[in-house]
Amino acid sequence: MGLQEQQSSRQQTTSGCDENLIVNERRQSYGFTCSQEIEKDQDQINSEKLGGKLSACVDLEKRALRVPNPPPRPSCSNPDGAKEAESARVPTPPPPPPPPPPLLRFSGGSTTSAVQRVPQVVELYHSLMKRESRRDSSCGPVCEALSVANARSNMIGEIENRSSYLLAIKADVETQGEFVNSLIREVNNACYQDIEDVVAFVKWLDDELCYLVDERAVLKHFDWPEKKADTLREAAFCYKDLKKLESEVTYYKDDPRMPCDTALKKMVSLSEKMERTVYNILRARESLIRSCKEFQIPTDWMLDSGIISKVKLGSVKLAKKYMKRAAMELQSRASFEKDHGMDYMLLQGVRFAFRIHQFAGGFNAETMQAFEELRELAHVLNKR
Repeated sequence: MGLQEQQSSRQQTTSGCDENLIVNERRQSYGFTCSQEIEKDQDQINSEKLGGKLSACVDLEKRALRVPNPPPRPSCSNPDGAKEAESARVPTPPPPPPPPPPLLRFSGGSTTSAVQRVPQVVELYHSLMKRESRRDSSCGPVCEALSVANARSNMIGEIENRSSYLLAIKADVETQGEFVNSLIREVNNACYQDIEDVVAFVKWLDDELCYLVDERAVLKHFDWPEKKADTLREAAFCYKDLKKLESEVTYYKDDPRMPCDTALKKMVSLSEKMERTVYNILRARESLIRSCKEFQIPTDWMLDSGIISKVKLGSVKLAKKYMKRAAMELQSRASFEKDHGMDYMLLQGVRFAFRIHQFAGGFNAETMQAFEELRELAHVLNKR
């Protein structure tokens, strides 16, 4: 009896363990199935959120259609044919430019604005340069090394920004077609007789194109008149540079409170900027005139009788101010013993006068008088 009871208790224990094992397996399979279903639901929710974000991003990039502002009207127009020109929109060729005046004359309204060659400037310059070349000077031009910073781009950020950038360009191409086509019509019909009108039109055009995400990337999808637009821009920018330079040179004022060396360096810097700008325009003038004539853009301002003559006249006035300032400084040192600094200042004054003389084609009466004062000081210093 005792043995049978032990066997029966063992069987009950074994069956109980089997039942517990089956229950645990069922629980594990149920938990694994639930976790799979939860992961699937989570993936579906994430994909829905991502799709919603992408659609929202695309919706944000598609902006409303831009309505351009009206372009500026020409300052001088023919009142009789204004309506016909507005209806037909046929550009009329500009009248031929007036014949250039004599090269040695500038429009100034007085006899002091006449410019003529002064051989004494060249003679004094070469004599001082020969004397300076005999000296063993150890001074040389100081070349400042320009430090170039190497820009490094973040690749991950570039990829992310590029995707949104391309979406924005695509949205502009799709939604701003009518706006771009209206600008194309305005550029094709642009015809002006005054360069100031070209400057105003280019400013208006650039303000309108700023609305696009990327001007070049969007416009390449349309029949954009790139050559004419670039010619209009180049003519407007060259004229603005010359106009600004003319005003800067003509109305330059020498501050007597400023140290002499600083004042002279400031005038030299302005003259170098003036020569660089004018020479760059003269180098590209022939090709620019050819392109401007092709698109009926005024070119008279690029001639020697145009704004370039005013810049040269301003340079002559600048040379007078430079020589007067240098002469005042040399006269203030006349009571002291002669030193190398006085010779150097005299040489710099004659060198500056020579450069402006060659650039402008001569001096006017006022500048010639300032040069004569400087030459007399040179003779006095040479006798000491």
